[in-house]
Amino acid sequence: MIRLTVGLIALLLSACAAPAPVPEVKNFPLVTRRECGQIAEAYRTHRWTAHEANIMHGLDAKGIRVDTPDSTYQKPGAIPGWWRTGVPNQGVPYQWGGFSTLAEFDAGLRAGKAAGDVYTIEKRRLLDDGVSDQAVGIDCSGFISRCWKLPRSYSTRELQGLCIELPSWSELKPGDILNTYNAHCLLFAGWDDAEQKVLAAYETGSPPDWKVVAHGIDAKWLRSLGYRPLRYVNMRD
Repeated sequence: MIRLTVGLIALLLSACAAPAPVPEVKNFPLVTRRECGQIAEAYRTHRWTAHEANIMHGLDAKGIRVDTPDSTYQKPGAIPGWWRTGVPNQGVPYQWGGFSTLAEFDAGLRAGKAAGDVYTIEKRRLLDDGVSDQAVGIDCSGFISRCWKLPRSYSTRELQGLCIELPSWSELKPGDILNTYNAHCLLFAGWDDAEQKVLAAYETGSPPDWKVVAHGIDAKWLRSLGYRPLRYVNMRD
């Protein structure tokens, strides 16, 4: 009988589904479910104050379009902006391609960088070329990467290569994720009901706000969108 290690399984999964080679996950950090939840909660509750210099709606020095999700950002059909200047705000804002630590985010604000950068179809087309180094914040996969203490931000195209796929949603535990390839991911926090119809999750870049939030989501709806339940191979109970 051939026995496959967890690391080999992850590599085989990535070879089938991800375009980029996956590094040796056995050398990646271990993280406990409790640590993962503490990091997620720190991003959700982080308090900060912005100023006019942190608002940007236009092109950065490299010609990349940046739109901060401040209260002046109000576009038809888009999630509206929320944060305001001169008053305390809570929750690290969404930034396309963002991977800021809390300290890096605060330092970026002091340096006059843009507080967040909303998702657009054009940014999805550009991928990494749509990421501005003149903004700070966190995006959905960057958030998961921080919660798992990964050495860099792993996209929704790459995260599955660091994971095993769970055979059933009923096996989800806090710290696991639900992922859609090249689209979106969220951090599972628990079930809100005994029937497992509504789950609690942390995420960023989806309604109601461009920031890290924790809320309940209909599990049937997520299944209909093709979300897959994944577990980081170095997650510990």
